[in-house]
Amino acid sequence: MKPRDVVMVHIYLTEGDKLLDRLMKQLHDDEKVCGVTVYRGITGFGKKGHVHSSSLIDISLDLPLVIEFFDTAEKISKILDDLQAILEPGHVVSWPATIYE
Repeated sequence: MKPRDVVMVHIYLTEGDKLLDRLMKQLHDDEKVCGVTVYRGITGFGKKGHVHSSSLIDISLDLPLVIEFFDTAEKISKILDDLQAILEPGHVVSWPATIYE
């Protein structure tokens, strides 16, 4: 297997932000990143401290979402610049990683 350096990105949202479809279209159609996975959380809170949670009694439509993707450092830098107009500061985390092809 051959190692390749990439950058991993996590974008933190809630379903209530109504950004998932827009971001998926941009990452898939426009940016053509290597791959994207979206995780739907069962509970979470952000800097405002508002808890977003699901329960059997109240099925929330405002649960936490994490969009995860990776690509080359150059491509990720461009994508993150493009996403600044859409996302609030503090909702994106990235780090270097290695994939093995």
